[in-house]
Amino acid sequence: MMNVSLFRRTAPVLALAGALSLLAGCASAPRSTASVAAFQDTVEFNGRIAISFIRDGKKEAMNGNFNWQQTPSRTDVSLNSPTGQTVARISVTDHAATLQQSGQPLRTAPDLDSLTRQTLGWTLPVGGLRDWLQGHATDADGKPFTASPANDAVVTRDGWKIEYLGWQDEAAAVPQPRRIDVTRLTLGQQVDELSFRIVLDPAAPAS
Repeated sequence: MMNVSLFRRTAPVLALAGALSLLAGCASAPRSTASVAAFQDTVEFNGRIAISFIRDGKKEAMNGNFNWQQTPSRTDVSLNSPTGQTVARISVTDHAATLQQSGQPLRTAPDLDSLTRQTLGWTLPVGGLRDWLQGHATDADGKPFTASPANDAVVTRDGWKIEYLGWQDEAAAVPQPRRIDVTRLTLGQQVDELSFRIVLDPAAPAS
């Protein structure tokens, strides 16, 4: 059975791992014409996330469900326990980042880096999950990357390995990711190893 107190204690890690650098899309390398056609500034995702990390020599793991709502100027992420309890909400705009944990006061900072330092004591240097969820990234050479079943892995310029291991529909003209594994082995701070797995639910049919 899930340890609820552990989930609450590590919820900031889970929440921030699923919402870091949400404004990084503004600084991403230019996308190709085909990539621009596939990328959506306004989108909503539901799915599951599992995170594993080593902190102070101890391995910890956590999992939960999330809802991601994105517009050009704002991203809101809700993190829920496997039983459906909302344990954290994070919002990022051009002007502020906020984190609301269950039973905790609201945390606010000018940006996401400051919020992670306040909450975790270290900064998680992720540079573009806003893009990654839609199959886009910037590779180690600073070039735009677009994932496909035939081109399903990339190492980013800030040292993250992204693997696209499942697709909503491989036969689609522009397949959308379903499972994304992200790994970073050395952060150089308190966390010695970090990886997380995201599984996106199929998009609801248009009404």
